Amino acid sequence: MTLAPGQKKDKLDRLAELAAVRDDEQGVSLWRDAFRRLRRNPAAIVGAVILALFVLVAIVGPFLVPYDPAAPIGVQDGVVRSGSGIIPGPSSDHWLGYDHQGRDEFSRLIAGSRQTLIVGVVSTVIGLTVGVLLGGISGAAAGLGGRRGRWVDNVLMRFVDMLLSVPSLLLAVSIAAILGPSPITVMIAVGAVSVPIFARLLRGSMIAQSNRDYVLAATSLGVRRGKIAISHVIPNSLAPVIVQATLTLATAIIEVAALSFLGLGTQVLGQPEWGLMLAEAQRYLGVRPALAIYPAVAIIITAFGFTLLGEAMREALDPKLRK
Repeated sequence: MTLAPGQKKDKLDRLAELAAVRDDEQGVSLWRDAFRRLRRNPAAIVGAVILALFVLVAIVGPFLVPYDPAAPIGVQDGVVRSGSGIIPGPSSDHWLGYDHQGRDEFSRLIAGSRQTLIVGVVSTVIGLTVGVLLGGISGAAAGLGGRRGRWVDNVLMRFVDMLLSVPSLLLAVSIAAILGPSPITVMIAVGAVSVPIFARLLRGSMIAQSNRDYVLAATSLGVRRGKIAISHVIPNSLAPVIVQATLTLATAIIEVAALSFLGLGTQVLGQPEWGLMLAEAQRYLGVRPALAIYPAVAIIITAFGFTLLGEAMREALDPKLRK
């Protein structure tokens, strides 16, 4: 039965009155409480510091590097002869020494952070956008769409299950091999890996929210299901998705490095990228293993920072842990 506008207004006013909280009983919003708990979490602080340094280095660092990361300075000066096994290490002028082609290793490591950050963030945004779109449609259809909605949900989720059935790295390598080696290919491949994760997570969260009292109240007041899903259910379901996005950034950086290590990333001659630097250093492990250690440590620390912050956010937003 459709209610008249006046009846809807009266019921909404009555509902607001019943749901009102006295000033002395005011609670704390979920996000404010989560932020307060993050500030008290040492792991969150360490993760945030690592990420802040990484972003700062990626944005500002390439403008401040002492040498051109693509210029073979050591070869020109005659101090690097990789064929003869001569690759000098750190010095006062070159803090991390040279690489096998005589380029300043410190400058390449700093400049490579920007490429790693851009590819990792863009790939995560691609996966998040497509995953939220699929998960939002599927969750709204399953929770509020009735019989026809359940049919739509089944079709979308079978497609998502197909993506989940393939190992993530294998799926990324397959997509990158089909599209050809390039940074854009890496973004698409790594983004496609995270699509089913975001889709399933948002769908499950939306189905749980669809059974809440406020959805039942809005439905009984005659609010259209599409408006309920867009205005209420989806915003209240995004917290776990945001947390997962932070954790996905960590795996995205590792997968980007893995694809570059396999030769499926950037093919621009001389362009620094951590995964590519790690791959190039394999031939010189017996001469100078530090060439592989530097980018590997950078990848590990960056992924560790994202993981720390993501896990801390998950704990802060977990309703079971809220007092």
